[in-house]
Amino acid sequence: MRKPVVLITGAGGEIGHGLVDRLSTRKERAIVTLDVSPLDSTIAPKVDREITGSILDRAVLERILAEYQVELVIHLAALLSTRSEFTPITAHKVNVEGTLNLLEFSQHEAESHGRPVVFIYPSSIAAYGLSSLEAKQKAGRVKEDEWTHPTTMYGCNKLYCEQLGNYYARHYKQLAAETASGKVDFRCVRFPGLISALTVPSGGTSDYAPEMIHAAAKGESYACFVRPDTRIPFMAMPDGVDALLQLAAAPRTSLTRTAYNVTAFNPSAEEVRDVVVRAFPGAEVTWDVDTKRQGIVDSWPAEVDDSAARDDWGFAPRYDFDRAFSEYLIPTIRQRYESG
Repeated sequence: MRKPVVLITGAGGEIGHGLVDRLSTRKERAIVTLDVSPLDSTIAPKVDREITGSILDRAVLERILAEYQVELVIHLAALLSTRSEFTPITAHKVNVEGTLNLLEFSQHEAESHGRPVVFIYPSSIAAYGLSSLEAKQKAGRVKEDEWTHPTTMYGCNKLYCEQLGNYYARHYKQLAAETASGKVDFRCVRFPGLISALTVPSGGTSDYAPEMIHAAAKGESYACFVRPDTRIPFMAMPDGVDALLQLAAAPRTSLTRTAYNVTAFNPSAEEVRDVVVRAFPGAEVTWDVDTKRQGIVDSWPAEVDDSAARDDWGFAPRYDFDRAFSEYLIPTIRQRYESG
């Protein structure tokens, strides 16, 4: 009898740390992780089986299929936005072909144990692409099906994988004699910029907000690469983890979509700077606009409409702008550098 498990790909990343922490306390299912690098010592003891390997390696996936009964897949593994712009072919292989491998794996797993596999997929605000700064200013709160014309490789990958997931969930092999769709219960969260207090920002396009805090806490100057008036949606990492787990637990009958916007707050870069400077008097935060990265951020909405997530599965972030910075980000990051 194969053991029922949750499979988390890319578990060594920012979201993975939070998910493993949360799931390990619940003890609802055994946790199996798949990542190209070994997990660090803070989370490795919390998983039941750690597999070091690639989502592009079908032999690894077939071994998991043989050993475990996977009831829930949380597919975090991806090549992120900045790196994807430098290596678009590799990005396509990891982000698209890897996701396709996981969807096909989930299809076979569901066929094997006779019930749907819930497939949780984090997408991104990068799936949007507004045509101009004027269009962004006029757009208001953008819904899931509006302005989906991404300008980055990462955004293209994410949007296409959303469509692949919808295909597996609703239209898979639709000309076959017997219905094959519905075995993959694909559910996607389209995240805004995620800000974590526990990991160091890695140069992502929306990382200017956490970079300001980390630099100030270290006593270093920081030159922000976007304009002071730049505005996009953000969310504190604990709310991002909550969103994935809430969507995974939602009754299938309550879901009207396969992809959902979520958001929490949308400060301007200058508003973020003001909070950081108040928390760290003497912090030096200046402006040095990178026109290429600015162009990408300008193509993303200033605000998104997440009413479908709130109505369908009760999404409600705990952290607004003030609480995210005063209760989570600033004290946690401050302690990191004071103790280290």
